[in-house]
Amino acid sequence: MSIRPVKRLIKSKPTTEGAGVHLRRAFGFGNTSDFDPFLLLDDFRNDVPEDYLAGFPWHPHRGIETITYVLAGTVEHGDSMGNKGAIAAGDVQWMTAGSGIIHQEMPKGDGAGRMHGFQLWANLPSELKMTAPRYQEVKAPDIPEVKDDDGTHVRVVCGNFWGKSGPVDGIAADPIYLDVSVPPGRRKMLPVGVTRHAFAYVFAGDGKFCNASEPLAVPTEPVSWADTKPPAEADNRSLVLFDRGDEVMVQAGDEGIRFLLVSGKPLEEPVAWYGPIVMNTQEQLRQAFHELDKGTFLKQKESKKAGG
Repeated sequence: MSIRPVKRLIKSKPTTEGAGVHLRRAFGFGNTSDFDPFLLLDDFRNDVPEDYLAGFPWHPHRGIETITYVLAGTVEHGDSMGNKGAIAAGDVQWMTAGSGIIHQEMPKGDGAGRMHGFQLWANLPSELKMTAPRYQEVKAPDIPEVKDDDGTHVRVVCGNFWGKSGPVDGIAADPIYLDVSVPPGRRKMLPVGVTRHAFAYVFAGDGKFCNASEPLAVPTEPVSWADTKPPAEADNRSLVLFDRGDEVMVQAGDEGIRFLLVSGKPLEEPVAWYGPIVMNTQEQLRQAFHELDKGTFLKQKESKKAGG
């Protein structure tokens, strides 16, 4: 077994999206090849209602999937074809935009004014860019949870992990999306397929994601020690990008650690990207915006309703 080294440790950066929603972006809108097939991760945890209530009014998507995972509050959504619904604490919505959808997402806080959650964008392979849109909306009780003997707790949103299968299915990149909690002071090994790109996003507590597959030897020359990276400390709102290997090792800090662990098979295709539309060529991108202008953007009905 080989432990995945930490390739990069990134702090999420404050930004504003939609009609003025304050959030933090872990990655996105740059060179995202290291995260392929994923394009963007936003952390929209906020306790100040005026910083999020304006929401994300009507906007288009094409060529991607958006995955919204809510921890507190609710997100009400609707689209141009009349679908509507709401996702609340512990729920997930996996929306395959495919050939195109125009929708809105309006966050509402809980009783304490908290609106917490994440949105991840996953790319679609070229042959599925123009597939029929669909929603998969999963309520909290339907997301399987598994607990190890040492108290490590995992919610399996998508993919297979420790003998459990997440409820989201039929996703091209075969992603694994986990919400992992490791108790204080525990060291944990978590399997990740060697051919996948993988990252963790820490959102509670802190810990170290270890770099070495075996204990570091006592250095005989100062230069050899300089070439060996120590474990990376990761705390709340830190993104950890992993290099190749087949498992991740995490050492939880004094408060324990909770993080998203996401992996997927890279598509390794060209990306032409502007705003909420991601295609393979600039010509396809121009065509999408031309269709938006002409009113011919929407191609077909969703294959699955969003729920009420």
